[in-house]
Amino acid sequence: MKIDTELPLPGVELTAGKMPGHWLLARLGKRVLRPGGLELTRSMLHSLGIHRADAVVEFAPGLGVTTELALKYQPASYIGIEENEAAANRIGSRLTSLRQKCLVASASDTGLPGGSATVVFGEAMLTMQGPAQKSAIVREAARILKPAGRYGIHELCLVPEDLDETIKLEIQHTLSQTIRVGARPLTANEWHALLQKEGFNVRTEVFRPMRLLKPGRLIQDEGFQGAVRFGSNLLRDAEARRRVIAMRRVFAKYRRHLSAIMLVGIKRPGRAPNDAHPKEVFHHNNGTPFGADSWK
Repeated sequence: MKIDTELPLPGVELTAGKMPGHWLLARLGKRVLRPGGLELTRSMLHSLGIHRADAVVEFAPGLGVTTELALKYQPASYIGIEENEAAANRIGSRLTSLRQKCLVASASDTGLPGGSATVVFGEAMLTMQGPAQKSAIVREAARILKPAGRYGIHELCLVPEDLDETIKLEIQHTLSQTIRVGARPLTANEWHALLQKEGFNVRTEVFRPMRLLKPGRLIQDEGFQGAVRFGSNLLRDAEARRRVIAMRRVFAKYRRHLSAIMLVGIKRPGRAPNDAHPKEVFHHNNGTPFGADSWK
């Protein structure tokens, strides 16, 4: 699978000053937009143990970097759930199998049948939701998973556990203002509690430093040429450069309190899913609409 870079990025109509931070970085050429980088993404996929019999669902695939890695495991099926239509089209245009789809839908209301997946994962998306929406998304993951299904998350984490509530609110507010998207990271215990409340037993926990815009992480995630391309694009765009510098300053200011966390939870037995009717129209892998039954 190779993502079609000719299709427009989400938010392309916005100026650099108003574009959400993750799509601004993507416009500048950054492909990996996860707090723990590719290393933690690979760790998550390994911990999920994806194999050829798995029915995989990915929440908010974004640019499709993790999608590409997940499909190398050759699961029986793959469904991406992407709320942003431009992002869904970029991914869907490059999926090559009838068992691979990218649907335009919300992660909190996928429209997929209950108990239809064996693996669900999502990265860097729960952080950008409020408490109620976080719970709704994790609850939806539990609903669509079969018993003992695996759920992986890779998110921003606040440290230490006893971080003062005032500092926590300050970080959330400052991050939200800087990246132009609501950011509400949790502590490790709070992430654990969220998964446990919605029916998961956490099996795996891994931490990595949050170094999204550090030169070393850029090279590690994007490769040398990709890092150079990102730097060159940054130099040519003054407004984008101001935004990225502001983001780096915020990350540096709160570096002692920001980390990346990966959790894999196993759906507890005894939580029978309530089935839901799939939405009437989704996007097929070639961008054309298809009916609810065509992916089954």
